[in-house]
Amino acid sequence: MAARLRVGLLMCGHVDGRAVPVAGDYPELFASLFDPLGVELVRFDADEGDLPASLADCDAWITSPSRSSAYDDEPWVHAMVDLVRRLVAEERPFAGICFGHQLMAQALGGRVERSAAGWGVGAQEYEVIAPRPWMDPLPASRRFRLVASHEDQVTTLPDGAELLATAPYCPVAMMAVGPRAIGLQAHPEFTAPLSAALLDLRVDLIGAEPVRLAHATLTARLDQELIAGWIVRFLRG
Repeated sequence: MAARLRVGLLMCGHVDGRAVPVAGDYPELFASLFDPLGVELVRFDADEGDLPASLADCDAWITSPSRSSAYDDEPWVHAMVDLVRRLVAEERPFAGICFGHQLMAQALGGRVERSAAGWGVGAQEYEVIAPRPWMDPLPASRRFRLVASHEDQVTTLPDGAELLATAPYCPVAMMAVGPRAIGLQAHPEFTAPLSAALLDLRVDLIGAEPVRLAHATLTARLDQELIAGWIVRFLRG
């Protein structure tokens, strides 16, 4: 049996407190996703200035999502930009989830901006266009489905990055930067009930019709376990 993988969870935000009773905050969501795969999470409250003393403190690193933007002029965001640059430069295993995906693009010279199409919400389908050995198993269709919840998205890849997966509403859905860093726009940690609860809390923000359409997608099967396996295989190297 493989040794447990010690993964630093860089907290960049929190689930809306009104929806936390559904499935917990990000530490609980990611623990539910990764614990069966032999992952031990170590929490760092990056949005409160709690950063690792050394990048050797953990075997690998992931970010939580955030309601902040990767281009916000906030001290903790600037500190995370610097940290992500170090993670990539030192080739530390790193997976940026949602905000972390955008943050990596922003940190390395890509572009992040509000989508002209509006919010990406509900269960979305993504197509793998550059398969990797750690994408095992890879569906014959090369497609997977996860919950999305974002208004910002990566619109320009950073130099040297490779596009791994795409979707009509979000062209840069997954990317690799160097040998040890990946970014994923969707939420592998989000369940359908959590997505439904968050949608109901954001009708005024997102709009009634997009929320109605997003709810209708949540009966589709989500590929949470598949993508969790991919991420852990990638982080293990």
